[in-house]
This record gives sequence, C-alpha cells and structure tokens, in this order.
Amino acid sequence: MGRTAGTPNGRDWMAVRRDADTGIETIRAHFRGHAYDLHDHDELLVGVTEQGVQAFRCRRRLHTSTPGRVILIEPGEAHDGHSPAEDGFTYAMLYLPVPLLAARTDALRSLLPQPPTLGFRDTLADDPGLAAVIRSAFLALHGGEGRLARDLAIDALAARLAGHLADTPERPRGRTEPAAARARALLHARMAEDVGLDELASAAGVDRFRLNRVFRDAFGLSPHAYLVRLRLRSARRGLAAGETPAAVAAEVGFADQSHLGRWFRRAYGLTPAAYRDLCTNVPD
Repeated sequence: MGRTAGTPNGRDWMAVRRDADTGIETIRAHFRGHAYDLHDHDELLVGVTEQGVQAFRCRRRLHTSTPGRVILIEPGEAHDGHSPAEDGFTYAMLYLPVPLLAARTDALRSLLPQPPTLGFRDTLADDPGLAAVIRSAFLALHGGEGRLARDLAIDALAARLAGHLADTPERPRGRTEPAAARARALLHARMAEDVGLDELASAAGVDRFRLNRVFRDAFGLSPHAYLVRLRLRSARRGLAAGETPAAVAAEVGFADQSHLGRWFRRAYGLTPAAYRDLCTNVPD
C-alpha cells in the first residue's frame, strides 16, 4: 500500500508505503524550507540524504546531512527537519519496528534487552556500505519487490546496523530531577486528560515555575510539548490499527479531529486520515 501526497506549501512531495507483513514504513520525500516540527517515533529511523542539505535538531544538537550521509535516529528521540538551502533536500527513510530488528540477529538482541535501550553511537554516519544497504532495503520494500527480496534486504540491513549500535547512547546521562520524573509519570498516566500546570506542579511537589525549568532541563521540552509528542505517538499507533481519526483524537486527548489533524500534519507531513489509509487501505 502506498501513497504520494503534496505538502501544505504545494512545492514539496512525499511518497509513503507500508509493508503489511513487517510493519516497516518507507518514505521518500522532498522539502524546501520547513519540513517537520519537533516530534518522535516508536520506530527506529534509518535513512539516506539523496540530494541537497538536510538540517535537523536531534539529541539537542543541530545536525547537517549531505548526499550519501546516513541518518540514524532512535525510538523516542525528538527531531525536526528543514532545508537551509533554496533548492531543498530529498531523502529516503525506513521506519523499522524495534522488535523486528531485535529478532534478526543475536548481536542486536544482546544489545537490546528492552526496546528503549536501543542506541546509536552517532546520529549521522559516513558509511558508504551502510548507505548502499539502506538503499537496497528501501528499493525492495518501497518497490514491492516481493517477500524474498524484502527478507534478504532486512537481514543485510540488520547485520550492517549492528556495527553502529552502542551500549550507551550518546546523550547526557545526568540524574533526572525527581520533580521532573513525577511530572512525566503523571503525563503518561493521564495523557488523555486536560491537566493544568498547577495540578502538574502539585503532583511534582514544586512550584509551576521551577517545574517548567527542571522539566526542560531533564527532557528538552516544556511539559506541554512533551504531552503533544506523547499524544501523537499514541495517535499514530491507533490510526495504524485502523481506528478513525475522530475516535483517536478523543482517546489520546486532542480537543477534536481538527486539533489532532493540525498537530499530526506538522509532525508527520500527512493528515491522520491519509496515514490511516496508508496503513489499512480503509479510507476514512
């Protein structure tokens, strides 16, 4: 199942396909200027910049990718995207479910006792061999080359990725402020509710100004931005399972379907209905 869609500025495009058996999504897209707001994914993102200059924030740093460079983004790692050059950029990306990769090789399993521990040494890699394997896997999946081509390509990709995994991801590992951890736990537990800052601060045991500061220090986002990311990831899972955008919006805490749609398109470049159609072939 695949879909090609335009983007809000009318100049850009995105071609998306989802393999029903593996759950792998493949995306090839072109953007000029702004591409995505800050967001994250449940999957492991592995891709190659094909043309132009691709700039994005990830791990609280600005990264610049040029043609042939490999992009490696972990599950839950917030990132955005834009083009600093007038001609924009084109990239190809695979969204790989962590259990699929973990099941492929003993090396990956030993480094991945639980999905959230998966980490890469680097966000950008200059590895022509890995870039070639990513392109082959992308073509096999995006082009619908069949199960044998797909399975061999995924195995080759998993083996090559093993050399880029790290036991400890390259990120700050300071002790999380207890107040920030308590606030995060409440956001996870009450994601669909309309929680105010005073209520969140009371649960965290600090005043609202201190909470906002320690939360940003710990997680790189305001409590509201973190909550939006949390809701978007849950919405994406619900849409992929075939739930309607209206039902998903209510389940995860957006005010209505339009509210979900605005945030979803800014983060993922597709409307919720288009993403559901992509994943299920059931039009909204």
